[in-house]
Parts: sequence; C-alpha cells; structure tokens
Amino acid sequence: MEHIAQRLAAEQLPAAQRRLVWAAQWTLFVSFLVLGLMRLLMPMEELIRIMSWPGAVPAWAVRMIGALEVAGALGVVLPALTGIKPWLTTMAAFGLMVLMICALGFHLMLFQGAMLLPSLALGLLAAYVGVRRL
Repeated sequence: MEHIAQRLAAEQLPAAQRRLVWAAQWTLFVSFLVLGLMRLLMPMEELIRIMSWPGAVPAWAVRMIGALEVAGALGVVLPALTGIKPWLTTMAAFGLMVLMICALGFHLMLFQGAMLLPSLALGLLAAYVGVRRL
C-alpha cells in the first residue's frame, strides 16, 4: 500500500489538480462499473423496464456495451493506481469518451433528450481524465 501512495505522490500534476483527476477517475470507475455490470448481468426485460433504449438494439449489443463499460471502468483506475502501463488509463478514458459520443448520437436519434445530460457529463469527465493523463 505504501508503494501505491508513493506512486500517487510522484505524479507530475500539482496536488489540487492531482486530487481532481483522481476524483474524476473514481467517479468514472463507479459509474461505468455499475452501469456495465447492470447491462451484463440483468435480464433484458428488466433493463428495458429501467431504461428504454435496450429495447431498440439487439441483446448482444447491450451486453457488449456493458462489457466495454466494465473494461473502461477498470482501465481508467487500475493502470494509474498500480503504475503498470499507466498509458492505458489515458486510452481507457478516451475509449469511454468515444462510447459516450456514440451514446449521445444514439439518444439524439431516438429523441431521448433526458438521456443526453448523463452521457454528456460522463463523456466530458472521461475527456478531462484522458487529457490530464496524457
């Protein structure tokens, strides 16, 4: 655990900015892990009841999106935390950003205005982390 604390302290960003980036990373981690696991594990009928869009695409696409979200959630935190290939954190953040850009387009196509704000917020947060971890 001490090794991780030393690695976090050695980052190049000023302390306040470093805390902000980590807060953004943990927010992305929790958000995408929960959403991704829901899309991977919940029955499709339940997902359609909770959020209408899974009914507009094949079940395999919903499951694939869930898998991508779980992978992105893990990738946005673990490499930076462990110091093992930390550039993967940047790639995971940009991958989540692209996923949210696609979600924005999809929600626009289905006229789901209420879904635009979460997708936009998560996409901007992912872009912030990606840029800060370059």
